[in-house]
Amino acid sequence: MKVVALREAKQQLSGVVVRAQRERVLITKHGRPAALMLGVEGHDLEEVLLIQNPRFWKMIAARRAEPTLSLDEARRRVSRPPARRQRR
Repeated sequence: MKVVALREAKQQLSGVVVRAQRERVLITKHGRPAALMLGVEGHDLEEVLLIQNPRFWKMIAARRAEPTLSLDEARRRVSRPPARRQRR
């Protein structure tokens, strides 16, 4: 993890953003942690927003707690009998 003072981060913001794509960058203010920069290049906006949404993670945890189905059971539940052809 790279540690950068706020003053340096402001002066070299583009470089800090590039660096954040490879590793996390901790920005300090008066020697104390102030912000953590994470690179998100290559991810779409919706994905980035979901990652930060606590409601999304609660939903994921709830779904993971539910029992899972075997592949055969899932196929059985979604299969439909073949449609009958109508004679003319």
